[in-house]
Amino acid sequence: MSRIDNKSLIEKLGRVAVLMGGDSAEREISLLSGKAVYSALQSQGVDAVAIDADRNLLQTLRDQKVDRVFNMLHGRGGEDGKLQGLLELAGIPYTGSGVLASALSMDKIKTKLLWRALNISTPPFQLLHAESNWQQIIDEMQEVVVKPVREGSSIGMSIAGSEAQLYEAWRKASEFDSVVMAEKRISGAEFTVAILHGRALPAIELRTNHVFYDFDAKYIATDTQYICPTDLTVAKEAELTSLCKEAFDALGCEDWGRVDVMQDKQGTFWLLEVNTVPGMTDHSLVPMAAAQVGINFEQLVIDILTAKLRNNEK
Repeated sequence: MSRIDNKSLIEKLGRVAVLMGGDSAEREISLLSGKAVYSALQSQGVDAVAIDADRNLLQTLRDQKVDRVFNMLHGRGGEDGKLQGLLELAGIPYTGSGVLASALSMDKIKTKLLWRALNISTPPFQLLHAESNWQQIIDEMQEVVVKPVREGSSIGMSIAGSEAQLYEAWRKASEFDSVVMAEKRISGAEFTVAILHGRALPAIELRTNHVFYDFDAKYIATDTQYICPTDLTVAKEAELTSLCKEAFDALGCEDWGRVDVMQDKQGTFWLLEVNTVPGMTDHSLVPMAAAQVGINFEQLVIDILTAKLRNNEK
């Protein structure tokens, strides 16, 4: 893609801070995503500055005379409403979803409670704690996925099919978050659907030789398969993308994001979670889906950044 021809757009964007890094468990992935976005903006002639976020972030933004922020902070601190609230108070426009939608989406239990209230399909779950009846949970759900409630990138996740495995999975997840959940494991195909400006992009099926699509399968393994277009029928693809759009909108999410879904052996789709600041690395899924509809990486970055301009800085 050639550089942006519209000089007035460049002027409207002003100085753009690409926020990355931070201190969450997803720091290293955030740095990779941020650097890729920063390079893309520079290649398009945007006045961009890369900032590794720390406790002095607000002062740094002021010192750098930043006009707007491209948020690439994954995980807690950047994806849970805290950064969004800071930027709202500072009057600095930013990419992606607002305070409430970010906070809801980052909390897997609150997300699932809202979806269930709206009759949007999501697997059964239970909150885990030191006094949980481990055997009863296994008896009720057979095999479960244990997750830290407020982490991403599959960090701290495990599969458990016995009382002992469940207890150990809870201990592992508790190292990353004080709130841990067990979700009934759905066996079948795994999909992800990117949402861009109210439009669901083509679904991607994820295939891995790992027990599940874990951190290694996402960011390190070279044998993970990404099937796009999928093998779904036209009707099933439409059902999936419509469901993901409904789930995204239900949380109040804006501009862009990604919805993760399982399909069981009977063909039913089950929503897992929404990512409001998805990865933008060479393994990332949103750029892959965008490419299927003719949007290259540089154009995707500009499209995300200019969303608020098109919506009158709402």
